[in-house]
Formats: sequence, C-alpha cells, structure tokens
Amino acid sequence: MTSPKLSYTIWFSQRTGSTLLNTALASTGVAGDPSEWLHFQHHDPATFELEHLERIWEHGTTPNGVFGIKLQFEQKWVDAFRTMLELPVQASRSEVWSAAFPNCSKHIYMTRRNKVRLAVSWWRAIVSGEWHRKFGEKPQEQDIADQYNYDAINHLILESTMCEAAIEDFFSESNIVPLTIVYEDFIQDYEGTVMKVLEYLDIPAEGVTVGPPAFDKLADDVAEQWVQRYREERQRGWENVRW
Repeated sequence: MTSPKLSYTIWFSQRTGSTLLNTALASTGVAGDPSEWLHFQHHDPATFELEHLERIWEHGTTPNGVFGIKLQFEQKWVDAFRTMLELPVQASRSEVWSAAFPNCSKHIYMTRRNKVRLAVSWWRAIVSGEWHRKFGEKPQEQDIADQYNYDAINHLILESTMCEAAIEDFFSESNIVPLTIVYEDFIQDYEGTVMKVLEYLDIPAEGVTVGPPAFDKLADDVAEQWVQRYREERQRGWENVRW
C-alpha cells in the first residue's frame, strides 16, 4: 500500500456536524473519506498493528492520494502509534500523528457555539437511539419528553468542553492553526463550507460536485423545551442571569 500524498484530520466533539461533513467530503470523490477509521471494527490501541493502519490508509484514500480521518482527541492513540512506530519519547504528539498518517499537514476543527444545544442534542440521541436521520427519512415515532435529565445534560456540556480543551491543547503544543468550522455556520452554508475545506486542502475544485446533505436535522420541539428548561434551572438563583 502506497502511503497517502496528503493526509488531513477532522477533530471534533459530539454533535458538531462531523458526520455531515464527512459524507459531504466523501461525495466529492477527491477529498478522501474522512470517517472514524480508528473506531471501525472495534480497533483496540493495545493490539493495533501496522497492517491495520495500512488498511485504514487504503479505505480512506481517494484515487488522487488524499486521505482523511476524523476523531475526537484520544491520547491513547498517540501513545499506541508512538509504541508501534518506535518513535522517541521526545517526539511531539503532532510528529507522532504525522508518522501514522503521512503528510498530515492539514487539520480541521469542528465546534459548536451553543454548548447547551450541543448537550441537549447529545442527550436526545442517547435516550432516543437516533443519532442521525437520513435525508427524507420518516422521523421515529417515540415519546421521549419525560427523558429530560438535568445532571446528564450538565455532564455532557462539561464533557464536550473538556474534549475541545484537549484538541486545542494539541493544536497549541504544535503551533497548529486549523481550519475551524462552526456547526451553526456550516448548516447555513453547506456547499460553501465544503468548498472552503477543499480550498484549505489545496484540492482543485473545478468540476467537483458536492452531494446533497445526507442527513436531516433532529432538533424538535422536545429538544427546544429541554434547552429552555436547562437554561432556567442552571441559572436559578444567579444574581447575573446570562441567558
């Protein structure tokens, strides 16, 4: 297997549109297939081998030699690659990552401004089991209105914040300036965002077509009720109510 000519990573926390972007980029046929390759087939960092890595290169690379992968930052994978590739302890985390994914000079960071809505979307997916809904697909018929959980939503806000802190620490340590994609902007300009990514990756866009959005939004009246309920409960008793 020939190593990719260009590798890039999409770093994300839950419910920031990473799967929508993944499918959009794959639809172009020139930007690799940036899926969560390290989690497919239940890969375990402790038993991960070079042949697994080469298989990932093969699956995630388009004919023009561009490879993509998406991941929430996990130190265990950096440690596993350092050991597997026999890299020195002093090698930075970005150097380890670039050794595992050749020519990985491009990084995309996906975030969401409103962390309350992020956490509510995450909790809704957990209790409903509906993480994505294919475009045009009929919504699931289930009543989850009574599944509101203040503590769970509060925890997911903190978990997403810590995930982003880990990603940002990785960037800062290595002086990486990523292309930042904000969920709220992405869903307003789907095709424009994809073209912006191609430009960032220095991939010629002439003649490239972007497939339509693969998924519908899941937000509904129940989710909005949970957002407003959490907003009120979280700030109850505050002298300075912020929202």
